Amino acid sequence: MVRADRSEAKNIAMENLRTLDDIDVEGKTVLVRADLNVPMEDLNMTDGLRLERLAPTLRELLAAGARVVVLSHFGRPKGKFQAALSLRRVREVLGTALGRPPIPFSDTCIGTAAKEAVGNLEPGEIILMENLRFHAGEEANDPAFAAALAELGDIYINEAFSCSHRAHASIEGITHFLPSVAGRGMEVELTALSKALDAPQEPVAAIVGGSKVSTKLGALTNLVAKVQFLVIGGGMANTFLFARGVEIGKSLCEPGLATTAREVEAAAVAAGCEIILPDDAVVARKLRPNVANTTVDIANVPSDAMILDVGSKTVARLVDILGGCRTVVWNGPLGAFETPPFQSGTVAVAQAVAALTRDGTLLSVAGGGDTMAALAQAQVDTDFSYISAAGGAFLEWLEGKALPGVEALVRSAAA
Repeated sequence: MVRADRSEAKNIAMENLRTLDDIDVEGKTVLVRADLNVPMEDLNMTDGLRLERLAPTLRELLAAGARVVVLSHFGRPKGKFQAALSLRRVREVLGTALGRPPIPFSDTCIGTAAKEAVGNLEPGEIILMENLRFHAGEEANDPAFAAALAELGDIYINEAFSCSHRAHASIEGITHFLPSVAGRGMEVELTALSKALDAPQEPVAAIVGGSKVSTKLGALTNLVAKVQFLVIGGGMANTFLFARGVEIGKSLCEPGLATTAREVEAAAVAAGCEIILPDDAVVARKLRPNVANTTVDIANVPSDAMILDVGSKTVARLVDILGGCRTVVWNGPLGAFETPPFQSGTVAVAQAVAALTRDGTLLSVAGGGDTMAALAQAQVDTDFSYISAAGGAFLEWLEGKALPGVEALVRSAAA
């Protein structure tokens, strides 16, 4: 995967934050907030992207002689211990990612036992602490819990962009007690996202898909003021088509948001943003694998059929538009990609974006779980400029919201 160029970080996203370049960690105890909420089956990790991106920061700290304390949550235990959600099960895969034997583990993340476990570390050693969310104070951003975490170390590093939309104790609260900086993964992520929307090369296109307008209304509203082309796909497009008076048959739709869709379109016109909806569609009577289907012009959707993918004319139009763009941001598939053959439109456009990225003519940034799955299906997940492993944080960034974890680092840097 192409990485964002860190040499430009200070001039773009990181100008108001401190990073590992700004601190001396030798002999210090460094608390690293990671996101180890990785998908696991038994003791096997099924997606290692988050660990892959965490490892460089941990290796750099260890090589510099820091004592490294890894903090994370796992699942949603709601403030109570649950054996099935213990981070002990992630211990081995973290050690493997670092090329080390199983690393030490602490059964708690605060208190005397935690302090003793951390105190036993030598420079260049690492320990993983138990699930932060076993304590109600974590999600409540309790200052006392944040202070107890801070007692474990000298410096705090946020390496969990995917959690930074949450004002939790280990994300926001702890920065009031310790010098706080961004880790390498956070640095790369913020730089890539900034290049895509805050300081992009134009023209910029945004592709927003998925099932419901209601879940991404904030993103649509923010994007029409920032991009030249807004491509709307998936079930979301059906609501916009319905709002335009187009017959969509039995397609997934939110009729109650028709007025809202028209308001988004009006805002786009005012901002000089062109909204792109399907010109044709692949339709079927049922959503099931390899069901009989046909491609029709968008004005000719049968009353008893569902729109399940974009058609070849739409794909050709999108490829042409993207060929003239310099930046694209992508969140959400263009059709029911999980069910063949309705992945074809998403795959074709993804492959076109990947080719433009490889040619060096397009900066491509994507994020969201369904988007990652779709790009992997298209076998282009290593060809985009950057793919964010964050879900909610990526969506809130698209919405233009301030992220508490990032704002906390900015405040700490200014202190």
